[in-house]
Amino acid sequence: MGAATPPKDVRELCEYLVLGLVDEPEQVNVTVEMTDDAIVLRINVAPEDRGKVIGKGGRVVRAIRSVVRAGAVKSGRRVLVEVDETPAAA
Repeated sequence: MGAATPPKDVRELCEYLVLGLVDEPEQVNVTVEMTDDAIVLRINVAPEDRGKVIGKGGRVVRAIRSVVRAGAVKSGRRVLVEVDETPAAA
């Protein structure tokens, strides 16, 4: 992965964490949706990498959610992280 620049916001933080897990980093896409009460981050990865991002029993995605929530404390808004079920666009 090499020396990466530190993430500047919660979307970049989430993307940084996911990129370290997948085999096809070029297919990682993290989109942001703003709602009235929360920021929703949608993770879209290659179908083969979805299991790596979710983890056994959802442990990996729970860990990602915890780290992203901790990184979002300064924003004062709730952050939700979801793994998209639709395949990533090539």
